[in-house]
Parts: sequence; C-alpha cells; structure tokens
Amino acid sequence: MTPKIKVGLHVAGFAAALALGAVIGHATAAQPQMAAALDALQGARSHLVAANNDKGGHRGKAIRAVDDAIAETRAGIRYAGY
Repeated sequence: MTPKIKVGLHVAGFAAALALGAVIGHATAAQPQMAAALDALQGARSHLVAANNDKGGHRGKAIRAVDDAIAETRAGIRYAGY
C-alpha cells in the first residue's frame, strides 16, 4: 500500500470518527432529559460499585438493574433517530 493511500485511509477514518461523534453529540444535546438521566445512572452505578460488601446480594442486583437502565436509556436516545 502506498503512503498516499495510507494517509487517505487515516484521514477517512478520522473524518468518520468525527462525524459519529457529532451525531452522538447532537442526539444527546437534543434530548437533555435523557442525557441527564444517563449521567445520573452512571453516577449511581459508580457509587454502587464503590460501596463496601454486597449487602446480601442486593448491591450486585442493583448494579445489574442500573446496567439495564443505562442500556435502555441509550437505546431510547438511539431510537429518537438522531
């Protein structure tokens, strides 16, 4: 592969990454409540992970529930068509 082709592929990849970031940023910006919910869920997950002990299995269940909520919130943001 020639150096020009390599450079072209790198530039194309970088442009694609920027475009994807813009789309994700627009989707989040257009849905401030969903973005805020996602931030809160991620914060809650961090607190649960940092908590001591498993609390009879409830901490682990709570982490899994928050993981599910994060996934559903992200799916909702994607569903909006942005």
